[in-house]
Amino acid sequence: MRLDNLHPAEGSKTSKKRLGRGIGSGLGKTSGKGHKGQWARSGGGVRPGFEGGQMPLTRRAPKRGFNNKFKKEYAIVNLEQLAGFEAGTVVDYELLYACGLIKEVKNAVGLKVLGDGEINVALTVKAAKFSAKAKEAIEKAGGTAEVEA
Repeated sequence: MRLDNLHPAEGSKTSKKRLGRGIGSGLGKTSGKGHKGQWARSGGGVRPGFEGGQMPLTRRAPKRGFNNKFKKEYAIVNLEQLAGFEAGTVVDYELLYACGLIKEVKNAVGLKVLGDGEINVALTVKAAKFSAKAKEAIEKAGGTAEVEA
């Protein structure tokens, strides 16, 4: 390959349409706009979504629900996921995130521990919320459930 024989790929370069340059070009006279009407005029056409004056679909369709900007979201973890840690470990949001047991939740307030599964090791679990079943199971195993703000 040399600089003197470089050329663009076949079909990648196309010449621009030259409108109104005679009948032989195929785009003479009306320049591909047909005869008269809104679409043939300068600046003609309608905005996207316009349905000729009929009530548009976006306004006919029912609207449902809303997004609560004050909603609190928690990163969820179950007891069965905590069972793999060694006894005496302090389990909190940062540790679980580092281990890959929870994903980062947008606008997360903190960690919530739920009672699915069983736990047999004494852990110190720090979270924003605990379900009653989870708290009971952690304390039954000899651990502590600490609520952090």
